[in-house]
Amino acid sequence: MKVSGTTSGKGDSAGQGAGEPGPSESTQVLRRVTAPRTPEPGQPGQPGGEGAASGASPSTGANPAARTPRVPRPNPAAQAARAAGVAGAAAQGAGAGAQAGQAAQAAAVGAAAGAAVGVGGKAARTAVPGAAAPAASASDTPEQQATASASDGGNGGGAGGGGKGKKPKRPKRTGWRRLLPTWRMVLGTFFVGVLLVIGLFFLGYSLVKIPPANALATKQSNVYLYADGSQLAHDGEINRENVTLAQISKDAQHAVLAAEDRDFYSESAVDPKAMIRAAWNTATGKGTQSGSTITQQYVKNYYLAQEQTLTRKAKEFFISIKLDREKSKDEILEGYLNTSYFGRNAYGIQAAAQAYYSMDATDLDPARAAYLAALVNAPSEYDVVAHPENKKAAIARWNYVLDGMVKKGWLSKGERTGMKFPMPKEQTASADLSGQRGYLVEAVKHYLITNKIVDADELAAGGYRITTTIQKNKQDAFVKAVNDQLISKLDKKNRKADTYVRAGGASVDPRTGKVVAMYGGIDYVKQYTNGATRGDFQVGSTFKPFVFTSAVQNGSTTQDGRPITPNTYYDGTNQRPVEGWPGGSYAPENEDQKSYGQITVRKATDLSVNSVYAQMAADVGPSKVKQTAIGLGIPSDTPDLYPSPSMALGTANASVLDMAESYATLANHGKHGTYTMVTRITKDSTQEIELPQQEVKQAVSREAADTTTSVLQSVVDSGTAIAAQAAGRPAAGKTGTAEKDQAAWFAGYTPDLATVVAVMGQDPVTAQHMSLYGALGQPRMNGGGPPTQIWAQYTRDALQGKPAADFDLQLQQGADQVAPPTAAPSAEPGTGGQDNGGTTTDGGQAAGGPTGTPTDGTTGTTGTPTDGSTTTTGGTTTGGTTTDGSTTTGGTTTGGTTTGGSTTTTGGTTTGGTTSGGTGGGAGGTGGPTTGGGGL
Repeated sequence: MKVSGTTSGKGDSAGQGAGEPGPSESTQVLRRVTAPRTPEPGQPGQPGGEGAASGASPSTGANPAARTPRVPRPNPAAQAARAAGVAGAAAQGAGAGAQAGQAAQAAAVGAAAGAAVGVGGKAARTAVPGAAAPAASASDTPEQQATASASDGGNGGGAGGGGKGKKPKRPKRTGWRRLLPTWRMVLGTFFVGVLLVIGLFFLGYSLVKIPPANALATKQSNVYLYADGSQLAHDGEINRENVTLAQISKDAQHAVLAAEDRDFYSESAVDPKAMIRAAWNTATGKGTQSGSTITQQYVKNYYLAQEQTLTRKAKEFFISIKLDREKSKDEILEGYLNTSYFGRNAYGIQAAAQAYYSMDATDLDPARAAYLAALVNAPSEYDVVAHPENKKAAIARWNYVLDGMVKKGWLSKGERTGMKFPMPKEQTASADLSGQRGYLVEAVKHYLITNKIVDADELAAGGYRITTTIQKNKQDAFVKAVNDQLISKLDKKNRKADTYVRAGGASVDPRTGKVVAMYGGIDYVKQYTNGATRGDFQVGSTFKPFVFTSAVQNGSTTQDGRPITPNTYYDGTNQRPVEGWPGGSYAPENEDQKSYGQITVRKATDLSVNSVYAQMAADVGPSKVKQTAIGLGIPSDTPDLYPSPSMALGTANASVLDMAESYATLANHGKHGTYTMVTRITKDSTQEIELPQQEVKQAVSREAADTTTSVLQSVVDSGTAIAAQAAGRPAAGKTGTAEKDQAAWFAGYTPDLATVVAVMGQDPVTAQHMSLYGALGQPRMNGGGPPTQIWAQYTRDALQGKPAADFDLQLQQGADQVAPPTAAPSAEPGTGGQDNGGTTTDGGQAAGGPTGTPTDGTTGTTGTPTDGSTTTTGGTTTGGTTTDGSTTTGGTTTGGTTTGGSTTTTGGTTTGGTTSGGTGGGAGGTGGPTTGGGGL
């Protein structure tokens, strides 16, 4: 203010001396110099320069250059110099004193220099040297001080930006500061990022759809259970059985929540904090973590794959949010528990409970549930049986789960205290199809498909829980009996025949028709074909009881009109031609070529006499016999079930299971119900599959069935099956041997159990049927040997603890009456099929066979029959007819003519003589099986 006042006074004196209106303008100039104001837009930024220019232009009153600042000046330094010259000339022309003129000129020069410095920098100072006035000092006169002030103003204007009137720029940041964003940049980026995230979220939410479940998540195995509910086996690549949440114990549910997601029921589908925490822990080396909720894990297991990619994680994120809106927490937890992997090829908690503890998920207690929950984190590593070295880590995880259950209030501290670690069982092969499991599973599948309960495609899709009729204790007893009586006695290295040995067995409850046990072979993975269900071996003499049953059922009589009962006599002569068969000549051979003469049906059954039963089949009618067999349980499409007398010898190729069903009908007093192997089946543990109603009908009369049982009891008591007595209870049964000793059978039953066992010969390489001569070191393999021995041990063990029951029989009328033997007409025996390897021809010509041998070993006496009948020595036989009507055995027969022969009959048994070269005549018969079984 002081400087401004002084300058103002001096300016007024100069202006007034010139007689012009300068005093007021001079004052304005000085006022601008001492009190600079903020330049207006477009005006020079130096107040000193502006004041000097204004003061130096009294004639115009304003500086044109300063008033048009918006137009850029090409050379500010030159313009300032010109303005300074004008100001100096004006000062001199005003008539001011020398000092005033110098001061004005100096001020002008200073203003020009200031403008030049402000705009041009060093270049301007170089162009106008000496333009800067010296600073005023205390000794200077007021005019000099004013000049210095003007000069300072010019410099100030130069420093301020050349007098352009713009806001001074901030100094540019240098060095490392240039790398840091400004707060404006940070704030702007934040808002842009937020908008971008929101946009991406809505875009992803709209684009990502909930896909269908992946193939792995939906694929299940079929679970097969024993009759008591314990697991028998499962098939399929994936060991999974889906169950509902209600079928999972609360302890198991809480254990998994404590291990994987304790706030599952209260949190959202995704947990960003957990995801960030997991990412941080993974990045800092604290272990790979997912940070996923149970919902996210379920989405990964059920809808997506397991690859660790950003795309999969993004899909998982959006699907989880959508799924949480569409499904309840219970539904998500149920799905998670059914899709999680627990090790040991167990998918889902039900499969895991079976794999580790042989129990259902509904029975899991806190300790076992906690261990299974711990497995989800590291299934392979925490299996303490497979990896005992990791037991410490597994127990630590187990404790973590239990502590979490206590913390959430799902387990009391009292229960937690002292809880011991529940060691899981050893891993077994129960999940695969080795041993007997494969045979049983395949048999059950066949039963389901053939009975149209479930088709093959549906079974292949899996998800069925099938409760079978197989009783575990009986199944184990069957396997042990076969091993003890057969497999353990094989010497495959030293006896080639032992390499051919196969076995099959089936056991049926007569009252219910349920298959309670089955033996298919030594091991399903080693011998694929099921010995119990295959139907390619002859059943041998086990078919004979069906012939007798049919005879009683149909009230049949012999050729001479006698009713057929257990005590009816038949001619048991070896190779005796069958009478009354219109199909042609047929003369079957007895076992070992034995002849028995007059023999009762009961005794003929005990000794399995082929000639008696072939004749009986003709007496009853082969077609009726066939129908009776079908009614008892033999399938109508059984191979070689041809209605001819030879069927009595067991030419049909029925399976062991079919024969067991048929014998069960006899044991059940003639009531037949188709066998069953399934008692319950569900789909996905919820959908009950309806099973067909088992129809029970009276296949044959009770008298027919019970009378047959009475006859078969004799076979066990005093016949070919005396080994069956080892069962230790009343039993009935029949042995049988197929052609060429290729199979040996025993079919027997008690009032409680009907069981059939067969030992068969098959080449392990070519699968061709083979004879069992020499097997087990025995000359022959017959039904009274290993098959009966297996049956006896199995029946004894299977019924252990069950009181022995007697048969409650109602016999046919006259069954207890012993009829006297009657000499029946008989032709000279031709040659028929051998019991073990011969050829049986129903019609046509039979080739000569081996010589018959009397059973009692005595020598016949010519012309002296013991029964008082007349014997004609040297009777002639033509076309198989004996002239004297008696039973003829002996002599030499050539071309059907008997010479020098004699017949001796003793108590119905013919002895003596030899027969060779006989030819059975007769017309050619109809077709049918040409091979016969019927051995012991």
